[in-house]
Amino acid sequence: MRLINSQFAHQPSITPVARPPPGPSHTPRALWPPLDFSLGALACCGACVVTNPLEVVKTRLQLQGELQARGSYQRHYRGVLQALWVVGSTDGLRGLQKGLTAALLYQGLMNGVRLGFYSYTEAAGLTDAPGGSLIAGAAAGALGAFIASPAYLVKTHLQAQTVAAIAVGHQHNHQGVSSAFVSIYQREGVTGLWRGVNGAVPRVMVGSAAQLATFSSAKDWVTRAQWFGPNSWLTALTAAMMSGVAVTITMTPFDVISTRLYNQPVDEFKRGRLYCGFVDCLMKVCATEGIMGLYKGMTPVFVRLAPHTVLSMLIWDVLRQRALLYTH
Repeated sequence: MRLINSQFAHQPSITPVARPPPGPSHTPRALWPPLDFSLGALACCGACVVTNPLEVVKTRLQLQGELQARGSYQRHYRGVLQALWVVGSTDGLRGLQKGLTAALLYQGLMNGVRLGFYSYTEAAGLTDAPGGSLIAGAAAGALGAFIASPAYLVKTHLQAQTVAAIAVGHQHNHQGVSSAFVSIYQREGVTGLWRGVNGAVPRVMVGSAAQLATFSSAKDWVTRAQWFGPNSWLTALTAAMMSGVAVTITMTPFDVISTRLYNQPVDEFKRGRLYCGFVDCLMKVCATEGIMGLYKGMTPVFVRLAPHTVLSMLIWDVLRQRALLYTH
């Protein structure tokens, strides 16, 4: 017994090593880029299916009374609900989902690149610097908007198309998504597919910077306030609702200009018949329609953007959290 005690007495004492408690800081922040791209695309495509009827109505309201003084044109669309009823009763239920294929293509490309690029900069710590979230969000939006611009061009053309009784803006009369791409390419060449990109890039830069920066900041604030439990989906939902308001206020004027540039007809020299570019469109809208012309369709913009932002940001955040836990 004494021998056994002496043996244990001469052994060095073993001090347990303290392990850091599990938490968000010990979860890998970066995902495999193709997976991150796919999650961003999937999230925004899911939101697009739900909100596309509002996108159709928004496009019609923004084209209504183009370059005409207020009160000098017939108003086919007078609000979100009335416009939804007019489109549904005239074009049928399929009319409410006009341009859905092109819209899904646009959402998949643009937001896959945008959200994937932003999450990469976030994982690299670039968003931690002052103004980093805004800069990263704007850069991600610009890249995504440029790549996906042809899809947005076709989407706008198709969503503006309708019967003459309720038509607004120029009618391109495409037969479908593939025929629209082919006809634009045959008429204007490759550069024609990127017509209007000078309006799309600032539009998405502003909207993306506002959305991603406010979503990240709001999510951090709600988390610190401990309104909900750890990793609760309600945290992402609350942050997305706050983000939707910021996006609507900042993005609507750019959205109006972008819609006008995309939908305008072109002449035999492949130049726009109505606008020469972003600044020219801005000046002409203000001169003929007033400053409020830049906020045409703001209500459907918010009604569409708020649920789209909520759904896309919520789905994206939940999918990424699950993917991070799985890869961890």
